[in-house]
Amino acid sequence: MTLDFWTRLIDGQPALSVMIWLCLLVVLMYFARPPAHQIILMVAQNIRNTLRLMARSVMLAEKQLRSRNREVLMAQGREHSEHFIEREFQRVETLVNRDLSGYPSLQRDLKEQITHIDEDYVQSGEVPPKPPEWLKAVATVAEIPDNGSSVVAKILNDIHTTLKRALDQDMKEYRRANKDRHTLLKKMMPYWRMLTNSLDSVEKKITGLEQRSIIIDGQMQIYEDIRNKTDHAERMLSSSSLTQFFISGLALCLAIVGMYVNFQLVALPMEEMVGASSYLGSSSIRASDVAALFIISIEVILGLFLMESVGVTRLFPIINLLEDHKRKIIFWVMLSFLFIFAGIEASLAYMRDMLAADREALSQLLSGVEVAEPPLRWIPALGQMVMGFILPFVLTFVAIPLESFIHAFRTVSGLFVAWLLHMLVATIRFLANFINGAGRVTVSAYDLVIFIPLKIESAIKGVSPSSSAALEVSQAEFISSPADTVLPEPVKPAKSRAKSGSTSTKKTTSKTKKQQTEEL
Repeated sequence: MTLDFWTRLIDGQPALSVMIWLCLLVVLMYFARPPAHQIILMVAQNIRNTLRLMARSVMLAEKQLRSRNREVLMAQGREHSEHFIEREFQRVETLVNRDLSGYPSLQRDLKEQITHIDEDYVQSGEVPPKPPEWLKAVATVAEIPDNGSSVVAKILNDIHTTLKRALDQDMKEYRRANKDRHTLLKKMMPYWRMLTNSLDSVEKKITGLEQRSIIIDGQMQIYEDIRNKTDHAERMLSSSSLTQFFISGLALCLAIVGMYVNFQLVALPMEEMVGASSYLGSSSIRASDVAALFIISIEVILGLFLMESVGVTRLFPIINLLEDHKRKIIFWVMLSFLFIFAGIEASLAYMRDMLAADREALSQLLSGVEVAEPPLRWIPALGQMVMGFILPFVLTFVAIPLESFIHAFRTVSGLFVAWLLHMLVATIRFLANFINGAGRVTVSAYDLVIFIPLKIESAIKGVSPSSSAALEVSQAEFISSPADTVLPEPVKPAKSRAKSGSTSTKKTTSKTKKQQTEEL
């Protein structure tokens, strides 16, 4: 139907024709109002319920994913903590076997030193000299009166001389004894130093054990938190995983740069060996580049197996389960192959320098410039050879950040996917509420179009349009809602509410009268 059909209902009056059609449309919408409201609200409610079911399903998936991430995180943390505690106990065992295994001999040395010190101390004791026995006789002789006798005076002079000589001799003996005593005390100094050094050594060993015990106690507390699956342990492990993820990612980026440098050292000689004009099938990938990448990949794989055989990484559990002598065999085999590839790469790097020099000389010859041998040409050649030999061994350590990145990527990816699911749940709920509100807005817009008939109806029936609209909306929600939803009571007119109130009061008064008669 074109626009002319709607405007030619009355010839010459297009505006009147359009008004007649609009009036007919309003009348039809008025009579179709209840089912239209129900259809609009049912569609909106069904879409809302569907979206809420989807949100609930996504929320359950998010909850399961978070639970799984928590289990994986706790398992990784428990394994790391167990390895750390085991290594600390091994260090304590090594410390005890190395330092405290000689404790019996140390104790024997300490006892001998203490015995020597005690003996020297006893020998260095000062013994007071005993008074001579003849002092009493001298005192008796000294009491004899001289009476002017020269004989008595001579005897006393002889006694005085003898006493002086004896005192001098005793003084010499006393000084000699003091000198011997000081000599013995001086001999005690080395024993005291040895004893002090031994005690200091024991103190250092005990202090080292004490520090190790403090570290083990702290790690055991962390292990208990992980076993109990506390929130603190989860936050700590999540933060550690994020840190390891970024650090190992940075290390891998640096390793990729090293691999690119290694590739540039090998690519040019491989063109001469494989052929610069050979490609893989119909693609634009040169066979020389693939061969260079293959050599670098083999070196990285050899490094991975070398680290696995040493026990630094645990990417391949089957290697860690092998016996020690088999792991040693794998280690020496991988190391031998790595040396061979390092030598090959060093020779290729030297060949690259020669090819670069030949190409430079050829370009100078073609341009008419005299070819001159640059001085100290061997220095860059030697540098390239050294780089070609060292880079394979440097790439061996890529296994360590690779293992950390793999373990951390599992946790970080789980956290990221859980965050995406959470955002998806929020988006679905927003859409559900938006569609529900859009349905109500559509119902209100529908009533806005036919507001003139609704006003006429409300004037005739004495019911407000808002109350009738609320009644229809509640009925439509009851129809579209689940079975356990309670139907809201419809809004009654004032007269009906008054009648229901009077009937309820009458019923209550009759019940009270019956109860009183029964009591009487």
